[in-house]
Amino acid sequence: MFNSYFNCVLLGLGLSVLFFLTPHKMTTRSFQLRPETWIIFFFLSSVLLSLLFLLSVNVRYDNIYKSSLPTADNLTFHRYNINCLAIYDLDPVEVEKALIIKENQLVEDTDESLSVATSNCPLFIKTRGYDVCVSEEEKDFPIAYSLVVHKYAWMVERLIKAIYSPANIYCIHYDEKSPASFKSAIKSFASCLPNVFIASKIEYVYYASFNRVQADLNCFSDLLRSEVKWKYLINLCGQDFPLRTNIELVSELKELNGANMLETSRPPDYKKMRYTHHYKLMENSDLNITDQLKSPPPHGIEMFVGNAYFVLSRDFIVYMNSSAVVKDFLKWSEDTFSPDEHIWATLVRMPGVPGEVPRSHPDITDLMSKTRLVKWSDVEEEVYPPCTGKYVRNVCIFGTAEIRWLLNCGQWFANKFDTEVDPVAIQCLEEKLEERKKWFQSAVSPTCT
Repeated sequence: MFNSYFNCVLLGLGLSVLFFLTPHKMTTRSFQLRPETWIIFFFLSSVLLSLLFLLSVNVRYDNIYKSSLPTADNLTFHRYNINCLAIYDLDPVEVEKALIIKENQLVEDTDESLSVATSNCPLFIKTRGYDVCVSEEEKDFPIAYSLVVHKYAWMVERLIKAIYSPANIYCIHYDEKSPASFKSAIKSFASCLPNVFIASKIEYVYYASFNRVQADLNCFSDLLRSEVKWKYLINLCGQDFPLRTNIELVSELKELNGANMLETSRPPDYKKMRYTHHYKLMENSDLNITDQLKSPPPHGIEMFVGNAYFVLSRDFIVYMNSSAVVKDFLKWSEDTFSPDEHIWATLVRMPGVPGEVPRSHPDITDLMSKTRLVKWSDVEEEVYPPCTGKYVRNVCIFGTAEIRWLLNCGQWFANKFDTEVDPVAIQCLEEKLEERKKWFQSAVSPTCT
């Protein structure tokens, strides 16, 4: 670019010189120019040289600016040199290599690097593969997601990428207490994709308090206002990861035929204390029980318990959003402990709700529901193979050697994953899911090859 500007200026300067050196009172011995002609010549020469300088400065600035923009090389998180096919086949050498990586070679993927990556949206979308082919089956069955997150911006991006479809819609609610770098990265990421957005109302989320439910409710309202006529709503957290591709989820959700999918069981005695007493959020953010007994649930609602995560039909969400009984129950639950673990399990048992699970129906445990797989330490020997990552608060952070088991267990999502515990597990899950996505899409849609 610089050379072309330089050549143009030199050409202009040369033409000016020729113009002023042609017949202006020439003698046979030498060129004779009038004084005023010399003045004009030097003036024009100065102007042209100044333009040359300014153009060279502009080119240098342009080059510096372009060099500061993200390139294809820095638009992704760190990837480790591992053979995921061998990991899936439980090759002992490769599994041992993964163990060495997680003990000695972890690389932090910063929130700031996602902000940089998403500062050039077209390049980010192309490099990360968001411009994906969508089968007709997926177009006809959009899914809505509510994600309540608070850390690991790249992990949130990788979660959405693994279940991404242009036909779906994704609401992200970040914790208002999260670091500024995390919130900035999430906002920047959401700005790159038309079907990913930040919840219109953001909550301060505290452990076991009602504002965790309110965060989902905020996304529900936004998703219902969306132009996307989604069929089911799935809620996730930032340490979840899918065990199915989008096209597989569409196929399995269709089989529900309007039913809801979640854990819902009769409460054991030790969990009844969570809603029979009034709880108070303290200044130190702890949720403490008081000696004040609560009134029974409104409208004679019978209580059930489960977990915070669900697959709910659009009809159920619409009903819930307009029901006075549901609103009374949500209000009653505001001062209970971990209300997200009894609200959804109870509401789906209410007579007359869309996709109702009759109260007479047997318990639906976490192992029976396909919604979420969580490996608890106290039942590991009875139900699960060993945790190859590590346990944190009684929950397994999954490790590399569990990939094959996870993908064949039958559940749709699993929790928890952590790049600071075992990044190889997530990397190999991504590779396997990408492989399955291509296979399923080519099978159902000849145009997606």
